[in-house]
Amino acid sequence: MGTSRAKKQRAQNDDRPGIWVGYGKLVKLHRERAGLTQEQLAEATGYSAELVASVEQGRRPAKSAFTDAAEVKLNAGGTLAVLQDDVDLAKLPAFFYNFAVIETDAVSRYSFDPLLIPGLLQTEEYARALFSRHCPVLTEEIIEQHVEARLSRQKLLTRAPAVELCFIIGESALTTMVGDEGVMKRQLQHLLAQGALPNVEIQVMPSAHGFHLGLNGPMVVMETSEHRHVAYIESQDVGLVITNATKVSTFGLRHGKLRTQALNSSESARLIQRLAGEA
Repeated sequence: MGTSRAKKQRAQNDDRPGIWVGYGKLVKLHRERAGLTQEQLAEATGYSAELVASVEQGRRPAKSAFTDAAEVKLNAGGTLAVLQDDVDLAKLPAFFYNFAVIETDAVSRYSFDPLLIPGLLQTEEYARALFSRHCPVLTEEIIEQHVEARLSRQKLLTRAPAVELCFIIGESALTTMVGDEGVMKRQLQHLLAQGALPNVEIQVMPSAHGFHLGLNGPMVVMETSEHRHVAYIESQDVGLVITNATKVSTFGLRHGKLRTQALNSSESARLIQRLAGEA
């Protein structure tokens, strides 16, 4: 009875994502079948034995480079690679995870972000600067995991078949200093590059417009491959996925109104160029 209670308590205190645990068990299975020690696998993949042990125990997530190397060395037949996207998703903050899973199945995604550059358009250094100023303070390991997960999500921009994407960004997001001037300049240049993609539209909402419906906060409206419509709102590390058809429709109407009030994509690009010092 005591042993049963102890196991249950350990399970309750175990905050390892299930996908990391499952991936780790699969690595260990393939490694043992290949007759390799953790040290030998570490040497073959260019990682430390400590990291291999952590991955096998589900305490740390595998990076894509580790998975690629392990697939070859262990002759894993794609069984590790097929899990990599899920491993990356589990690096995201818990409050965001459910939305991120739905996002991977999007055929269209329209958003409004008044204060910060949206995550799908952030550079690595901009994202790292944001996570580094988090409160409560995050460990370097957690910061790195969150940055990797955010960058991994950006595959949505170039995925085939293409996802139709529209980002409305408040002018304040373009002028609020995150990191230093160099970080912001490169971030603005990155926006211009991403906005040139055929399936991506970036519009800026000028601060001079005064009141508009987006002042109530950021939003995302999305359609999935099964033509489900969902909305998402987030504030202060709390996220809410909305599936009620009436409420989702309301968010869609608001976003449509914002698109008519924001600068068009050409005007927005010229503004971003000016702010980046390229005009």
